[in-house]
Amino acid sequence: MTTANDHATLTGEYVLDPTHTRIGFVARHAMVTKVRGAFNDFTGTARIDGEKPEQSSVELVIKAESIDTRNADRDSHLRSNDFLKMDEYPEITFRSTGVRQSGEDTFEVTGDLTIKGVTRSVTVPFTYEGQATDPFGNSRIGLEGSTTINRQDFGVSWNAALETGGFLVSDKVTLEFEVSAVKQG
Repeated sequence: MTTANDHATLTGEYVLDPTHTRIGFVARHAMVTKVRGAFNDFTGTARIDGEKPEQSSVELVIKAESIDTRNADRDSHLRSNDFLKMDEYPEITFRSTGVRQSGEDTFEVTGDLTIKGVTRSVTVPFTYEGQATDPFGNSRIGLEGSTTINRQDFGVSWNAALETGGFLVSDKVTLEFEVSAVKQG
């Protein structure tokens, strides 16, 4: 395990391990409950500079069609023109524009998030969870982070009014990142 003060050993190129990484989201439904989902098809890379974290970078490409809320009808609706319009915008992307160390094991990654052809700057606070060598000899790191976006900012605006007041789907959506990345070379 790498200690918090030994981030220099983390320097290198990394690839997200999709079988041990979750890119998820949470949205309020009918004003009374939450719907959780994830994207199951994505690729991601990171260039980490352990001595100068501000020189690190991240890139993530998510296939919109891989959205999974464990309900086929809802997933089809989310893929449709009402929400992600995935036939026209098959990918959701994030490209970092800055990384800042905010604490001993915390980092803020700011970047351009593009959903449905609309790009907005977002900042995701991450916590470094540690480094380990897996049984196959791979050096891997763990990071967790989340941020809340307003889906309206990305042109994802479909909704339905409820008889009791309010709307079926919340505008605020929490994006969740549970990352396992494998060091290359």
